[in-house]
Amino acid sequence: MEPLTGTEVRVLGSLIEKDITTPEYYPLSMNALVNACNQKSNRDPVVQLDDQAVGAAIEGLQRHRMAGPARGADSRVTKYEQRLQEVFNFTRPELAVLCELLLRGPQTPGELRGRAERLHRFAALDDVQSALQKLMQREPPLAKILPRQPGTKESRYAHLFAGDVVEAGASSTSTLATASGNGDRIARLEEEVADLRRELCEMKDQVQKFRRQFE
Repeated sequence: MEPLTGTEVRVLGSLIEKDITTPEYYPLSMNALVNACNQKSNRDPVVQLDDQAVGAAIEGLQRHRMAGPARGADSRVTKYEQRLQEVFNFTRPELAVLCELLLRGPQTPGELRGRAERLHRFAALDDVQSALQKLMQREPPLAKILPRQPGTKESRYAHLFAGDVVEAGASSTSTLATASGNGDRIARLEEEVADLRRELCEMKDQVQKFRRQFE
């Protein structure tokens, strides 16, 4: 699957959300879709997209068969809909979890359970994890578990619609650890070189003393 752009991810997530939470106003006009993408609630990061950016994202999603102009809509204004079910045939729990990941990025199962409640009520945390596992077991996988961050008890999960996810924090930690390890090795080498120089100087002194005995 070709990765989506960040704007395509936001547009797709917004369409899924409004399809479930406000079906009476769905499909969405361009103006309504732009407003949905630019919401300040339940969005991370908050963005400021215009009609042109959202229109380009719709075209990209249409190439992926994931969204496009609503079919058979009786309206003078073009409206847009998501078509993920036609491609993936998700269950409601899978769709709810995926929607939150698209709109807010990596999250723990606990965070997903609370935030996805307006999309689907999960009776237990195990139900969230079950939905995540199903997304991860797709071919190709549509979600992944991220390395646990220092000081946290729960691992976070991320969608893979925009390609693989590499945590900035994990990368920074790895870089720092590598730099620290390199620094330690350099320090040890410098100490060894200093010891060798001292030994060499001592050997030179001994040789000179030995020569003086025969002068």
